[in-house]
Amino acid sequence: MPSNPTSPHSAKSLAFVVGALALLASGAALAGPCTGLGAPITTQTKCLTAIQIPGNPLRSFDISWVNPDRAEYYLGDRSNAGIDVIDTRHDKFKYTIGGFVGVVLLKGAVDNNHSGPDGVVSHGRWLYAGDGDSTLKVIDLDAPLKPTIEQSISTGGSTRVDEMALTTDGKLLLVANNAEDPPFGTLFNANGDNNTSNVTKISKITVASTIIPTGSGLSLEQPTWDPKTERFYVSIPIIAGNPTGCTLTPLTCHGGMLVIDPTKPVPVGGYGLFDAASNTPQNNPSDTSTLVINAKTKNFANIGNITGSDEVWFNAGDNRYYTGSSRFNGLVPGVVCPDTATPSCPVLGVINGETNLLIETVPQGSGSHSVAADSRRNRIYVPQVGTVLVVGTGGDTTNTGVSAGICGGSNGCIAVYEHDVDHEHEEADNEFDRDHRSDQDR
Repeated sequence: MPSNPTSPHSAKSLAFVVGALALLASGAALAGPCTGLGAPITTQTKCLTAIQIPGNPLRSFDISWVNPDRAEYYLGDRSNAGIDVIDTRHDKFKYTIGGFVGVVLLKGAVDNNHSGPDGVVSHGRWLYAGDGDSTLKVIDLDAPLKPTIEQSISTGGSTRVDEMALTTDGKLLLVANNAEDPPFGTLFNANGDNNTSNVTKISKITVASTIIPTGSGLSLEQPTWDPKTERFYVSIPIIAGNPTGCTLTPLTCHGGMLVIDPTKPVPVGGYGLFDAASNTPQNNPSDTSTLVINAKTKNFANIGNITGSDEVWFNAGDNRYYTGSSRFNGLVPGVVCPDTATPSCPVLGVINGETNLLIETVPQGSGSHSVAADSRRNRIYVPQVGTVLVVGTGGDTTNTGVSAGICGGSNGCIAVYEHDVDHEHEEADNEFDRDHRSDQDR
């Protein structure tokens, strides 16, 4: 059985939570980061520090990405209308790349479908990010004076360009307009290792109406590239008719994976589709597990009790999957969970990449859904929503200040977790850092 870090915490930990709430109520700042329920001492994945983001409190954010060769972490920060860049060598904030629409409100609440930035991915000097106005932004991180948006390309929709994936060589990019009706993808020629930007559209990718009917509100989600099969795999949370006789209202249908061969783009359909067992985490109320799927054999393993992961990151440095899961189907002592009907809490899930067993879960603040890891340094980055309510943007008020304890304050942060594999590996990473240090660091 996998270990579980949700054994009762000490009275001291619970006392801190009560104290944290009192401080929040008075508007005072907390003493320091990595305390409380989000920093348990029983887990292998340790809370190392919290990185504060200048500007507006971190209320709304989306996908994140790490480029270990550049020692940089990127976060789609809607609250500050830009991409936050973090130095993963020193765990320090570097700058925010602006030029995005930021938070858009609809009836007093955040309109995720039109806010941005959203999805992010990078290769070498090129950073690609989706915006809320249906545009793909192409950013040169090595521009002479400062990182610059070199291209802004419309995908032809009216809602956000969301999650995306690059081929290993950085020459092909697939992005998803998940909020369109019906949703669609766009395949681009990307920059690879070029020194100048020349990103162009190859094909719009739509899904057959038998799978995603128009007007059904169904979606395309996270794509990923598999270098062994040379295919893009795109999560479809809900598929009409899967299984036969299922209904969309009430929801009894499940999802699957869209398999795209980028060498044979066709306008509609024509792609492989395989059923992801009958589990698509949290989209169907009956689902209680996350799947690890073998792209070649299509075999899968069920990871029980964690669902609702907007982003999952495989860290080659320690052979573990890290999940930004909005729901752990268990109780965390001292935490009042957002979902009171079926008590569950947001967690950072940690899964063994060899055995596909859940190693541990680390409590996170409400709204936790984004995660990325630096494979050279085995650092895991999890953005935390601010705990102070702001009209239209919400706040972490339902799970007793977990974010506040992690961040050491009420404005949100990027939590840094560390998994120390071994000292020999750590010394090799330090040597890599010394050999590849930028001129600025020298």
